[in-house]
Amino acid sequence: MEIFAGKSVFGGIAIGRISIYSKNEQQVKRIKVTDVEGEISRYHKAKDMAIEQLSKLYDKAVKEVGEASAEIFEAHQMMLEDGDYIDSVENIIRTQEVNAEYAVAMTGDNFSEMFANMDDEYFRGRAADVKDISERVVKILMGTESGKIESDEPVIIVADDLAPSETVQLDKDLILSFVTVHGSANSHTAILAKTMSIPAIIGVNIPLDPSMDGRMAIVDGFEGKIYVDPSEEVLAAKKKLFAEEQDKKQLLEQLRGKENITLDGQRINLYANIGNSKDLALVLKNDANGIGLFRSEFIYLGSDHYPTESEQFAIYKHVAETMAGKKVIIRTLDIGADKQADYFELPHEENPALGLRAIRICLTRPEIFKTQLRSILRASAFGKISIMYPMIISVDEVREIKAIMAEVKEELEAEGVAYDKNIEEGIMIETPAAVMMADELAKEVDFFSIGTNDLTQYTLAIDRQNQSLEKFYDPHHPAILKMLKMVVDSAHKYGKWAGICGELGADTELTKDFLAMGFDELSVSPGRILPIRKIVLETNVAEYKKEKGLQ
Repeated sequence: MEIFAGKSVFGGIAIGRISIYSKNEQQVKRIKVTDVEGEISRYHKAKDMAIEQLSKLYDKAVKEVGEASAEIFEAHQMMLEDGDYIDSVENIIRTQEVNAEYAVAMTGDNFSEMFANMDDEYFRGRAADVKDISERVVKILMGTESGKIESDEPVIIVADDLAPSETVQLDKDLILSFVTVHGSANSHTAILAKTMSIPAIIGVNIPLDPSMDGRMAIVDGFEGKIYVDPSEEVLAAKKKLFAEEQDKKQLLEQLRGKENITLDGQRINLYANIGNSKDLALVLKNDANGIGLFRSEFIYLGSDHYPTESEQFAIYKHVAETMAGKKVIIRTLDIGADKQADYFELPHEENPALGLRAIRICLTRPEIFKTQLRSILRASAFGKISIMYPMIISVDEVREIKAIMAEVKEELEAEGVAYDKNIEEGIMIETPAAVMMADELAKEVDFFSIGTNDLTQYTLAIDRQNQSLEKFYDPHHPAILKMLKMVVDSAHKYGKWAGICGELGADTELTKDFLAMGFDELSVSPGRILPIRKIVLETNVAEYKKEKGLQ
């Protein structure tokens, strides 16, 4: 038995086999071949396999996000069968007598460059598609299917770290737990683990070599350890702990359907944070009052092109209809910093957390912003949708957003397109500037939702992704708690509601404090809804304030 320790980011017990997640870093080499026809045959077999994969992805995507969003996989199949593309690969193999991997990679580069240099916007958009299909075929030829879970049963994912663009493509049904060598408690791997309510450990010095792959292991998210090839004694003890956890969950299930009202009659909404429409099952299962944060940027991260209006509309409409009249707050795209999509072609920045991100991209690239606003507004005719803008620092920004929104509404009116004319618009409070301007901002918007992850980062001047600084990263810092109270007071002063959608909202050590501050809403990972509801139902806020000297 081997034991590896790290830092827990979500508690729980997971028992299963390890699956090593490795990025494909192999370079395509130019190799001289003698059997040219055999190499061409290899290429066609790999191409057919790629088409079969894309067909399965299309069927899966249709069920999960709708036909419009699945069309990209159908388009990729057609591109692989394009005569010019096939002729180019075969010609390179024959004339240069080289391996199929090199011929496919060269064809991908050549066609991608050709499309990128075209005047027509549609064809320029195909450049990334050609690269994508070429990489898929090359991976099949090389036998290196990066980022795929090679198992029919759920596994423990062990990785160096996972970028947001990688987590969005994993099959969530096949994941028992996350264990990473690097990363931080505020990384997107950690956030995904919390959304899925599965144990996760970071900072684990575990080897990522093939010898680990497939070995039986136990992840204890409470103590922050992974046991590889556990002894019978450890396995029995952890199975007992797992059963106890299941019993606790069953007790929490009795809270389903109950209103979130304290002993002295104070109400609070408990909403859920989601990254995509697949998380809806968890939202409904955990009895959330609504969705307080739909991270729309994951639609962009899961795509190799700017999502079209129809693609986004289909997703937002599906979420709104599924929630059946419950509130769905969609955050406009929060790309940038640690969430990068290559096709945005964002400039290199020395400090991306303070750079071109979120609303700054939207206001400097209004065509992208308008597309998203149109799709959200159209979907608002099918449910109770609200819009939330991230990374706001000034009243001027809010007024600029309003002007763009007015243009979009005017366009929809002219086209006779239905939408909720009274759609609620709010902002995220994530910067100290927004906190200090909360009084003025409250006059401009319908609600505040505090993003505590970034607010803590910017207030404490600590990079929340930097593992070596976690000792200094204190989300309970008195300055943060004072800021939270300032924000909720400013909102209520002007008759607006205030909530928290950052990770701090799920911190049960602070639930009573949030109630005492007067927050109207907490939006958390779906699995945290019922544990927080339990605290709400057992709390007398007036007595707690008296006990803490807050009255």
